[in-house]
Amino acid sequence: MPRKPALRGRAARLARLLPAGSAHAARTPFVLLVVLLLGGGLICLLVLNSALSEGSFKLNDLQSDTKNLTDEEQALQRDVDAYSAPDALVRRARELGMVPGGDPAFLTPEGTVKGVPSSAALRSSAAVPVALRPPETVASVTTPAPSQAASLPSAAPSAVPSATNTGR
Repeated sequence: MPRKPALRGRAARLARLLPAGSAHAARTPFVLLVVLLLGGGLICLLVLNSALSEGSFKLNDLQSDTKNLTDEEQALQRDVDAYSAPDALVRRARELGMVPGGDPAFLTPEGTVKGVPSSAALRSSAAVPVALRPPETVASVTTPAPSQAASLPSAAPSAVPSATNTGR
């Protein structure tokens, strides 16, 4: 084996400051520390990426659920609007046996009666205006021939009360 030359002077003093043969031993912990830091960083990035992906999938599912629930809400609102339409209310009232009310009478604070009350009489469907008929019958109603029109009663109710009915 070759022998190391002996150091003299300044080189000898510097050589005493550095431990001999420990250059490889000091490098090993540093390399392990760097490898551990890099590996830990990569694992943290992987976990973070997985959490973000999971959150993205949850967000997508929630947006899909929101869209479905919004569609359902709109369909239910259309149903409510259809059931609360005047034609639908009239049809359902007739199905329950209800009839339009008669002419009302009003009581004044002095105790006098204004108007002449009339009872609610069952009217035939031909006497009911077309606007108040159920939607199914309105679609099937056609304009009657002139010979039939004379035999049908008036479809328009009198909207103007007579002067004798008001009691004024």
